[in-house]
Amino acid sequence: MTLADAIEEIARTTGRNIQFAAIPPEEYRAAMLQAQIPNEVIDLVLYLFGTLFDGRNTQVADGVQRALGRAPRDFADYAQRTAATRIWGN
Repeated sequence: MTLADAIEEIARTTGRNIQFAAIPPEEYRAAMLQAQIPNEVIDLVLYLFGTLFDGRNTQVADGVQRALGRAPRDFADYAQRTAATRIWGN
């Protein structure tokens, strides 16, 4: 599931118009610099996003099962349960 897929599911579940927009790292860095975020924080954030989007996480794995001792749940179920709490302001 991509971030765009997750946002689409949250939008569908909440009935809100939410869209994912990819931002180039250079543009994101510039925005963080303008917000006066320290360089070491910017570097960390860009590193973390880099590892998220570089393709290494595309394979389905058993991490949830190993970490939590249960099968993973469908994201749509998560979105529905979370939306019902009204934490997303819907």
